[in-house]
Amino acid sequence: MAYTTNPNLPKVRRDAVNLVKYRKWSIRRVAKHFGYNPSTISRWCKNPYATGWHIIPTKSSKPHTSPNALSGEIIKAIIQKRIGRRRCGQVIHQELKRDGINVSLPSVQRTLDRLGLLKKRSPWKRPHDFTLRPIVTHSGALIQVDTIHIMLSDGKKLYIYTLIDLFSRWAYAEVVPKIGASESVKFMQRAVKISPFRFEMIQTDNGSEFSISFTHALKRNGIGHRHSRVRKSNDNAHIERFNRTIQEECLDHTVNTLKNFKKEIPLFLKYYNTERLHMGINYQTPLEVLQRS
Repeated sequence: MAYTTNPNLPKVRRDAVNLVKYRKWSIRRVAKHFGYNPSTISRWCKNPYATGWHIIPTKSSKPHTSPNALSGEIIKAIIQKRIGRRRCGQVIHQELKRDGINVSLPSVQRTLDRLGLLKKRSPWKRPHDFTLRPIVTHSGALIQVDTIHIMLSDGKKLYIYTLIDLFSRWAYAEVVPKIGASESVKFMQRAVKISPFRFEMIQTDNGSEFSISFTHALKRNGIGHRHSRVRKSNDNAHIERFNRTIQEECLDHTVNTLKNFKKEIPLFLKYYNTERLHMGINYQTPLEVLQRS
């Protein structure tokens, strides 16, 4: 059948064949009735689907062969590199170039996609709702939360939840043995009790510890939650800088154990919030900003 994007043409072909085969109309009469050439009606009647009762589908415009199609050797090389070490299409493309195989990156990606070798986003993974970033005019208007991952000398991991208020730079942190959505909620509950101001909006990255259940828990407590953009670390610049500060000024001289971290971090937070001058708030301490607001 001729290539077309008309969605009703398969039904028109069926009706035309029905008139010819069952109503006994002549091909010329049917052609005049539908406004087509008689030879077109004749071809429709010879189609394998031309029963008169079933639609005659439009053929795909996709060519059977392409002069620019990748050779079997190139496709085999792409498959071997993908299956071998599970590298992404960009790396496979560069490796093929080093091996003297001239193939474009889109061709590599299309080949991996066609063969089902690409890891695609799960259709069951819910996207985060978009929430506007509030204007920071007072304490608690926007608070950034993150986690620090630390490897201990015995090979075990521990984590530090960190929090900073963008207006006053007031900060809080806790050492925990594990992280998760429920642990994040408990951390926020403890931070709310200690904080000298009310939390209005929390901003986090897209880690699993800040998932939908964490959002719902905050909402039940009257706190909004928004996620930073993917691969946009500058969205969380304040908390990222605080993470660096706490590691450089507190953890670097601390013996790498859970007990020492739990002892040193509260002492550093007291210094950070009450004595340490911050360039971002005109060389004041967070406590001074809170007292004047």
